[in-house]
Formats: sequence, C-alpha cells, structure tokens
Amino acid sequence: MGKTAPLLLVDDDPDLLRLLTLRLNASGYRILAVESAESALAQLAISLPALVITDVRLPGMDGLALFSEIRHRHPTLPVILLTAHGTIPDAVDATTRGAFAYLTKPFDGALLLDKVAQALSLSAPALDSEDQAWRADLISRSQRVAELLAEARLVAASDASILIRGDSGTGKELLARAIHRASPRAAKPFIAVNCGAIPEQLLESELFGHVKGAFTGAVDNREGLFQAADGGTLFLDEIGDMPMPLQVKLLRVLQEKTVRQVGANQACEVDVRIISATHRDLETAMTEGLFREDLYYRLNVVTLHLPALEERREDIALLANHFLKTVAAKYAKRLTGFAPDALELLSLAHWPGNVRQLYNVVEQVCALSTVPLIPDLAPDLRTPI
Repeated sequence: MGKTAPLLLVDDDPDLLRLLTLRLNASGYRILAVESAESALAQLAISLPALVITDVRLPGMDGLALFSEIRHRHPTLPVILLTAHGTIPDAVDATTRGAFAYLTKPFDGALLLDKVAQALSLSAPALDSEDQAWRADLISRSQRVAELLAEARLVAASDASILIRGDSGTGKELLARAIHRASPRAAKPFIAVNCGAIPEQLLESELFGHVKGAFTGAVDNREGLFQAADGGTLFLDEIGDMPMPLQVKLLRVLQEKTVRQVGANQACEVDVRIISATHRDLETAMTEGLFREDLYYRLNVVTLHLPALEERREDIALLANHFLKTVAAKYAKRLTGFAPDALELLSLAHWPGNVRQLYNVVEQVCALSTVPLIPDLAPDLRTPI
C-alpha cells in the first residue's frame, strides 16, 4: 500500500486530530478523521484504509476495544496506538496481540511518520504487488522479518552461498524459495532435499546420481539433484546432519563446480546456487569434529537468521487468520475467523514448534469446528506463557 491509500485517524481531541491531519497531509497521505471508535467502525464498513491510528482513551468504546475489533474483522490491517503514560502497559500488551506499534504522548512527529511508513511497507496487502510477489509465502508485519527480507532481496541478486539459521518450523525452506524467486535463476529449477532424512548411501546417490551397476539396485543411470538443479538453486536443508564422507564430496563439488555420479569415471559441470539451512550450532559441531570447517566457510558466505515465532508475536494473529483461510479451502468449510479471545490465546501461547506448530493447531481447531467463527481453543493452549 502506498501513499495514495487513506489513513484513518481516531481521536476525541479535535485539536490533535487537526494537527495529525496537517502533518500527514504534508507528507502526502490522505486522511480520514473521526472522533470515536464507533465512527471508525462505521467507516471501516464502508471502505478499508491503509492504516488505523487510534488513541487508546476514547469515549464509549476505547481504542483497545477498537483494536480488538479490527484484529477480528480485518486481521491484516495495521494499527498504531497513541497512548498517555497511564495506558502504556495496555498498549504494550496490544502489540503482543498484533498492534503494529504504540507511541507515547507527546510524541515526535518524525517518529510518527517513520512508524507510518514502516507499517505501510510491511502490511500484508502490499504482497499483492508484483514487486512483492517473490516473498508472498512469508506472511509478516514484523520489523525483524522486514529487515531479514530486505537483506535476502539484496543477496538474491548474487550467486553467494547462503546459510539460513533458525529453529525447526520457522520457515527456512520458504525463505530459500523466496530468495530463488527473487534471483536471476528464478526461471530455473529450485530443488530441496533434507540431508538428515535420508540414509547416507541413498543421500549420496540422491545428490550426485549414479550409473547403472554402481551398487545393488542401480539398474539404470540416474542423474542426481545437482544435475537436476543445473542453472537453478539447490536447497540443502539440515546441512548439519550431513555425514562427514558426503561433506568431503560436497566440498569438492563447490570448489570445482563439477559432479561425479556414483560409479562414474567422468565428472560433469554443474551451475548451481547453494542455499543451506540448519537449526544446529555448526560452530560447536566443528569443534567436536562433526562438521568440516572448510565446508562451513564455503556454505556460510552470507548468513540469514529466521526469528522464532515467539520473537515475532505480532505476526501470530496475522498468520493464524491466513492459515484459517487455507485450511477452510482444504476442508471446504465456511470459516470466517477467530473470536478475539481465541486470537488472544494464540498470541500468548508457547510455540516451540514455531510457524509449523501454529499451522497444525489452526488445522486441528478448524477441522473440529462446527461453527464459522472459532470461539475456543484446545485445553493445552489455554495456559499462556
């Protein structure tokens, strides 16, 4: 969303409304200004703004209740809260439930403009633009993820090897695919393999291919994933689990840019960009003799760190509603969203399995739901952190 979309301001102080309107108008933003939460909801029913900026203290329905209602009805719509000193704890709590940011009165006008620009650049509707299509699977309005994606977009243009680090379930393969889509290799194959899920002999054949008769069961020539990914990107997931003999062979491929099939006498050239990922501490693995130092430096030209879901709690409600739509289509069910209490429980829950665990929980509650609006969650999610 750019500056052509209106911003909705909500404050019962007409002087502050006028001041904010003038300041934002001067920066090129169109403004809709109302003095109550009820008027804001009425305006939202007519058309969606790019962003809502609301005071916490309002007559009647307050700004926090308005935020909860917006999160329920329009989960991707960013909200900035304006708070006086006495309401700061409530505003901080709201950011854990999906509010983009809060500003304490009196606030600096430049800081407001900065937060507005950030919110608009990170809001989910911007993913509809062609320029953002490369990262469409990475749903987020988190500042940390935005910075990560900016770095990923930058390194995508090069052929540098990338090591993606992060806990299991954070979306490392999604990030690798996004980098591939943003790279000059986008029209060529993207191939992923989990190095920890395949036995050593089979992994060697899978990566490098084999010739007929190379081992028992090799009844035909078979190209490996390096050859299949020629011109494109090979994603080596859980690289920390790769057996040491295969680490040696992988290092040779990276150094010489050639691959020799199992049982073959001749090597063939390959042009492949390597993106690898791990949840392990590779530095410790090197000191323990479990991972080659020379391979580590070959793979780790650029490091990208994916934060755990609990480090980006502002994304939980956004992701939950996104997954709800996906699961509803999968099960052909009419599901409209989560009740505010259910979203709050999701936002406060412990997520050791990260985004993957959140998806599984959403799929479970959606599969079992008999009503369009998800009113409650499983008992094990009712206890916050």
